[in-house]
Amino acid sequence: MAVLWLDEVRSDDLATVGGKAASLGELTAAGLPVPPGFVVTAGTYRTFIEDAGIDDELFAAVDVDSEDSKALSRAHERAHELIVETPLPEDVKTEVLDAYRSIDDGAAFVAVRSSATAEDLPDASFAGQQETFLNVREDDLLDRVKECWASLFSQRAIYYRNQKGFDHDTVDIAVVVQRMVDADKSGVMFTSHPSTGEPRIIIEAAWGLGEAVVSGAVSPDNYVVNRATQRTEDVTVADKKLMHVKDAETGETVEREVPDDRREERVLSDEEIARLVDLGEEVETHYGQPQDVEWAIVDGEVFMLQSRPITTISDTAVSNVEDVGSGVTDGETGDATAGDGETAVGEVLLRGLGASPGIASGPARIVTKLDHLDQVAEGDIILAEMTMPDMVPAMKRAAGIVTDEGGMTSHAAIVSRELGVPAVVGSGSATRQLDDGQPITIDGDKGTIREGVESKEKQRQPVEDARPKTPVKPMTATEVKVNVSIPEAAERAAATGADGVGLLRIEHMVLSLGKTPERFIDDNGERAYVDEIIEGVRTVADEFYPRPVRARTLDAPSDEFRQLQGGEDVPREHNPMLGYRGIRRSLGKPRVFKLELEAFRRLYDMGYDNLEVMFPLVNDAEDVIRARKHMKEAGIDPDKREWGVMIETPASALQVEEMAHAGIDFASFGTNDLTQYTLAVDRNNENVASVYDELHPAVLELIGSTIETCREHGVDTSICGQAGSKPKMVQFLVEHGISSISANIDAVRDVQHEVKRVEQKLLLDSVR
Repeated sequence: MAVLWLDEVRSDDLATVGGKAASLGELTAAGLPVPPGFVVTAGTYRTFIEDAGIDDELFAAVDVDSEDSKALSRAHERAHELIVETPLPEDVKTEVLDAYRSIDDGAAFVAVRSSATAEDLPDASFAGQQETFLNVREDDLLDRVKECWASLFSQRAIYYRNQKGFDHDTVDIAVVVQRMVDADKSGVMFTSHPSTGEPRIIIEAAWGLGEAVVSGAVSPDNYVVNRATQRTEDVTVADKKLMHVKDAETGETVEREVPDDRREERVLSDEEIARLVDLGEEVETHYGQPQDVEWAIVDGEVFMLQSRPITTISDTAVSNVEDVGSGVTDGETGDATAGDGETAVGEVLLRGLGASPGIASGPARIVTKLDHLDQVAEGDIILAEMTMPDMVPAMKRAAGIVTDEGGMTSHAAIVSRELGVPAVVGSGSATRQLDDGQPITIDGDKGTIREGVESKEKQRQPVEDARPKTPVKPMTATEVKVNVSIPEAAERAAATGADGVGLLRIEHMVLSLGKTPERFIDDNGERAYVDEIIEGVRTVADEFYPRPVRARTLDAPSDEFRQLQGGEDVPREHNPMLGYRGIRRSLGKPRVFKLELEAFRRLYDMGYDNLEVMFPLVNDAEDVIRARKHMKEAGIDPDKREWGVMIETPASALQVEEMAHAGIDFASFGTNDLTQYTLAVDRNNENVASVYDELHPAVLELIGSTIETCREHGVDTSICGQAGSKPKMVQFLVEHGISSISANIDAVRDVQHEVKRVEQKLLLDSVR
């Protein structure tokens, strides 16, 4: 038989119908919404080339050096000629056309899609290697089937098979013919993060047919959904310039400009996202592993067009997720001095979406035609208008990829992740704004393109920088984070497997300058002060990315500043712990505070979206409102960035509801100060040390009531004081529903185990 219907096909028919068709058959059998269709079997293709006597010449023609672009081009042309110009047997024609005519009585527009027997495999996606044709009708159907067969020998397919070790004469190809879904909106969905394996669903969506998304012709909207909470954590609405639609007169697929009023309109509603998430989880459950799904929506109805395993999540990335859990304007970076005479990295020139992780530096190589790929040398950064699968041979040589258009779920982006090449897509204008040969550094995690070349020590490959350094940590619902006092401790802190940094103290970075902030700024300038903060915070944020890093603004008592140059200008205070420190110092000396916020703003512009800002020693909503105003003046949008406050005084605990109304995202207990202010005990005074008790009922009452109030208002709670490392405090906090606990570096693993023990006990108690 030349034809099988999709509802007859299962996953174990891969050798007969190829990866795509086998997957569609499985989805159909599982009751998922798949458009009806049939498959021209792989055996039909094999019989065709053998009976026609073109098989030996075909395989000889493609036996070439895949690193030779010209040889690849000649091989493709000859293979295409042999297949397309050889007539189909009459019995095959009849069976295929009869099957087509049974769909909508022969009036259907159909999609004709390749389905190779080495495709959508767990260890090799072969994404974008073969052809797809949309809106096909009877007159063109047979020609399109042969075009799909011929696409088995495209330049990119020949190259990819050579790289993956597949022999050309052992790979066959089937062709799927499905009723066309004339989509209003469509796109791609990853059921887990395609690089890290985190439990986050990534959805990309654009207007019209999905071909514009998977080919990279359009920069789609991007939606990130936390699977644990079912919350949409991030929405990026792109400027969608183009869409692929069916021409009403000819029925052909054409490219149209998106109407002005829809270019920057959000494609998916919350209800549509929820429906896609449900389907995505159903698909992943069916297959038992993360999936890359193509989908379409027409008249409010969702269809699944394809599902394949995500092949780009490395074993080390998965291990790291088990270790650590889940958790645009141009700007400037902190200047980094590169070694070996290299150009120091400077301004952020452009930004896009981080499509493949890692940092890479090299000369920009602009590619506007496939002929230009020969000019790409080892270590170049390819700049292209859109992510094209034909780039694969050159991508192997390149240090990194940058495109003007496209999303992180485009087929070429998948291949770049699979090859381990850092990539930034959807930059908008890289090929026009950057010069050929210009030294640049790209960050495939954060989506930035910066001027200059990063030192070799700071360039990171996507696998090595994610390698876990400790045994697998206990998995807990309550996040366990780590406190970091100095940037030099970042690597050791990350090795604990913590879920992020609950407290990064910037005062230690400032105190290490040997001068008060005011004296340092007077002597070295505002830019130098900002750069010092950036460099310190950046070291920690890099080590933990994409895990969150909560950085606290300056909180040093006056006596600590008096030891520095310029300290003579600092007021003398009888009890500095009760004096000019925390947010009151920041608001009282806004010159320094504004520079701290400027540093955070520049870090956000550099792509450090894992950074969270925390204000110390607040008392009430008035403090919060004034700090929020300074954030906005510094260019930080408090509605888009995560920020919050320390709960260190009884006043702040009692006023937390008002602070929630003022817009905070989190409240973090500083138990060292909260205890001393509640019990009137100077924690630096040895005469009253015996009275100091973080587990005092009054302290616990303040903590418990604050957690309850914050939960009512959707505000996360955490603890970053010393008490967070104590088992009794951990038990109290978990029982009261705290969001996270941040412990000292040497206590993280013990706290993880204690949290797990308490959570398990709570579960057992609930069912006994």
